[in-house]
Amino acid sequence: MSDRATTTSPARSLGSIAARGAILTMGGQGVKIMLQFCGIVILARLLSPNDYGLMAMVVVLTGLGEVLRDFGLSSAAIQTRSLSVEQRSNLFWINSAIGVILALTLFTIAPVLAAFYDEPRLIPIARILSITFLLNGIATQYRAQLNRGMSFGTLAIIDILGMAAGLAVGLFMAIEGYQYWALVGQQLALSAATLVTLVLAARWLPGLPCRSAPMAGLLRYGCNLMGTQLIGYATRNLDSLIIGYRFGAEALGLYSKSYQLSMLPLNQINAPATTIALPVLSRLQQQPTRYDQFLLHGQTLMLHLIVCVLAFAAALAEPLILLVLGPQWQEAVPVFRILAVAGIFQAASYASYWVFLSKGLTPLHLRFTLISRPVMIGFIFLGALWGVSGVAITVASGMGVLWLWGLFFLRHSGAPVGAMLRNGLIIISGYALSAGFAWYSADRWGSSLPLQLLIGSAAMVGAVLTLGLSWPPFRGSLLQVLSSSTLLRAGRPSQP
Repeated sequence: MSDRATTTSPARSLGSIAARGAILTMGGQGVKIMLQFCGIVILARLLSPNDYGLMAMVVVLTGLGEVLRDFGLSSAAIQTRSLSVEQRSNLFWINSAIGVILALTLFTIAPVLAAFYDEPRLIPIARILSITFLLNGIATQYRAQLNRGMSFGTLAIIDILGMAAGLAVGLFMAIEGYQYWALVGQQLALSAATLVTLVLAARWLPGLPCRSAPMAGLLRYGCNLMGTQLIGYATRNLDSLIIGYRFGAEALGLYSKSYQLSMLPLNQINAPATTIALPVLSRLQQQPTRYDQFLLHGQTLMLHLIVCVLAFAAALAEPLILLVLGPQWQEAVPVFRILAVAGIFQAASYASYWVFLSKGLTPLHLRFTLISRPVMIGFIFLGALWGVSGVAITVASGMGVLWLWGLFFLRHSGAPVGAMLRNGLIIISGYALSAGFAWYSADRWGSSLPLQLLIGSAAMVGAVLTLGLSWPPFRGSLLQVLSSSTLLRAGRPSQP
């Protein structure tokens, strides 16, 4: 009996930590979503698509630099079984040095970026934003330390404070008439506030670099992950690069806003879900039953949240965008609908990403990326022949292909690939049917935008409930999400 207690206690503890972390993190994400949504609504009415297009032209490059700045070392610090004080200090100095190099690089090549887009206003924008590389480089290992320690509540508060500071600065500058500089100020304030709160919360100061600390394994893991992320980021943002180059800031502003809205639920749910899932799954590598239970539960919960929101938004895109952002964003409606589908397929692939990282399969992940991403690039170049909507369609198609291809690559990893595929197909099909009914109802009986939104919302809820009652696989998936004890059971050993 004592042996059984000893065996189950750590699992129960880990499951409890994960459940508590999920509650704290998702609660924090709820506040962040409210802040970000308020910012999107107000700033979209104060600024023009051209302002957003200018910012998007620079963000394509700064986002690429952020992947280089992290170098995969934050995930390496979280995933490794043990991390010494000397190793943590070395990681801090590596990330900080990369941040300095990237800041100087962006400052220097700003005229080249402006010449590429034929937009001289990009020079000062890029040079000011280069400061964020330095701030984020210093912050990398502070965040990793709190993540590794499963301080999910603290991280949620830090993210909220950073976002609130950025939003406050952005709104003030937009109201004062600074136009696109409001978006620059928002990013700078967010990075600065996040760094300050991370340092205060971590209560840790790095030591001097230590040459005797073993770093090869961490750097190898980080290098493989960084290569994967770099290729993935480049292909994910190639669409913005092509649109900005071929069609200008106005078209890119409409596309980037559509992309931002479609990615909002993904970014706000995937980031905390990965924050919770990666350290827990990494600790369950040697316990396959509990690993599979936790992975499938996490995938189910995340997909229901994201797919429901995106399917609803795609079905009612016109009343949502026109009522929330204003009539100047009318042209973004069809693009947003297509990109919402892309977001659904991307969400379905997140569980595969957890498997690659938690099992230390970064070389396999890099190989998958090197093989699959050229296909995505080809899709995007092909879509550009038909304008902005053509790019959006090929992005959505490519995301669907990559989801299925990623599962195929994991077929020998020991992960429950078949169950992951069934989960995804059941949830996506259920909400697709519900969204189709919502769109039909709103279009047929909605005589005004508010009425369309009201009728469509009621139809969506009714369709989901009907499917839950009449389709057993979808009902079982919903019940798993609604059961608060399921996540705790995922951390316990399976019973005979």
